[in-house]
Amino acid sequence: MTTPGDRGVARPGAWWRLGPFVEPATFQVAFTIFYALDAGFRVLFGYRFGLLSGPGLGAVAAGVLLVVALVVPWERLDPRLSLVLPVADIAVVGVTRLSPEGGNGMLLVFPALWLGRTWGRIGVWTTGVATLLLVTVPALLYSAPDPILMGRAVFFPLVAGAAALVIADGMERVRLGRAEAERQRDRLAEALETIDHQQRVSQAIFDTTDVGLILLGRSGEYAGMNRRHREFLELAFPEGHRGRAGQLGNVFAADARTPLEMEDMPSYRASQGEEFDDVRMWVGDDPAERRALSVSARTVRAEDGSFAGAALAYHDVTDFMRALRVKDEFVALVSHELRTPLTSIVGYVQILEEDETLTPRAQDQLQVVHRNAERLRRLIADLLDTAQRDGRPMPINRTTADLAAIVVESVEAARPAADRAGVGLTLSAPDRLSLGLDPQRIAQVVDNLVSNAVKYTEDGGHVAVRLSVDADRAEIEVTDTGIGISAPDRERLFTRFFRTADAASRAVAGAGLGLSITKDIVESHGGRIEVESEPGRGSVFRVRLPLQA
Repeated sequence: MTTPGDRGVARPGAWWRLGPFVEPATFQVAFTIFYALDAGFRVLFGYRFGLLSGPGLGAVAAGVLLVVALVVPWERLDPRLSLVLPVADIAVVGVTRLSPEGGNGMLLVFPALWLGRTWGRIGVWTTGVATLLLVTVPALLYSAPDPILMGRAVFFPLVAGAAALVIADGMERVRLGRAEAERQRDRLAEALETIDHQQRVSQAIFDTTDVGLILLGRSGEYAGMNRRHREFLELAFPEGHRGRAGQLGNVFAADARTPLEMEDMPSYRASQGEEFDDVRMWVGDDPAERRALSVSARTVRAEDGSFAGAALAYHDVTDFMRALRVKDEFVALVSHELRTPLTSIVGYVQILEEDETLTPRAQDQLQVVHRNAERLRRLIADLLDTAQRDGRPMPINRTTADLAAIVVESVEAARPAADRAGVGLTLSAPDRLSLGLDPQRIAQVVDNLVSNAVKYTEDGGHVAVRLSVDADRAEIEVTDTGIGISAPDRERLFTRFFRTADAASRAVAGAGLGLSITKDIVESHGGRIEVESEPGRGSVFRVRLPLQA
């Protein structure tokens, strides 16, 4: 239960109260405003009344009651004294009815709502009795000859009482809802006790998992851990662990050589409220025995949202990390053993091509060697780039460059191949289009798209390249009349090492890396690449790059 004097805070023993306290001035201001509006409209439409008439006395009384409501410190007085104002408002309505035209009886709604909301059933009875004595009885005596006015006067207590009853019933429902909420809170407390018990039981279950688990407290102390994590601690801290986040030991970065500082320790970062996934490190002093771990962390929040601790999971990824090391060694080997001699081959072929004493047949054969050597060099470069990045974003070196010039150069470089294949190649581009990008990478994108379009277009077909500006983006569009791409192939077109069934059946050269790398380059620039294609109807590749980096 609540009382008018506590603004929603329960007061013991106030069984006769229902709703939270509302400043008397709130309802009184509303009543006075609507009384003034009623009187104003009457005057506007030609009604005149004197100061000593019913409406005149009612206006004076309403003004006095408003001053009283605003001046009196009701919160310091007995709450029951606030009953005076709504009862006085009912009397004001009764006085205004003592005129030939009669006052507006609808104004009874305001004191009725006030009494019903604040005083519940007591307010309902107070409304009915006050309306009967202060409105109905005087109106019956005043309007005895007029049956219509007498009927209205009898109806007033019923309407006012019904309004008070409705609001009182609503507030009673609110009270019952609060009581139900308190019961739910009690049930929740019991559920929390059950959860606490289950947490203790879960410790035994945690010890059976092969993932190291720890729970940090609010201050970074170890609140709990499982058996697997104790094994990791024995490797990292053979002399013992003090049970606090950030302690240093035989813990190394992902390179297995650099010791981790306290600020880099996963447990310390988690104790500072940081959340992360797949932070890799090595634990153990002996290289033959040490283990690689992948650590993830999530914070634990208190009911008020404040930091209450963290949970960390340590996955053993030793085999995976060793496989990565083998891959890196292989990449380094390929880089040295293949790229270096291949570069020498291309260089000597270029020197021979400049020899004017060679026969035309020898020149043609050298061009075949040069073309295939360049193709092999691009293939090796793509393989190395894909392996070295391992899913990471492609690094780009932005500079202000002329995209139009890049597209023109790529198209002209592809024109000899298009002429040999009997494919028409056209270009539509502005004279200049400057924006921030990586010129070499974007040139690689255009080269891939144009060369693919020529490669998959049959003799007599056509490839059209268009560069334009669409709103805030530059758009490169490559359209061909080639063999097209089926719907299932389009879904996998930009994945690594994927080649369409038509490409394989036609023995078209390629490793399935060009479009994958193209997509990475475009997305690294904040753009996107799209494809529209149907088998037998050609393809449209569309690259959109933001004008503002």
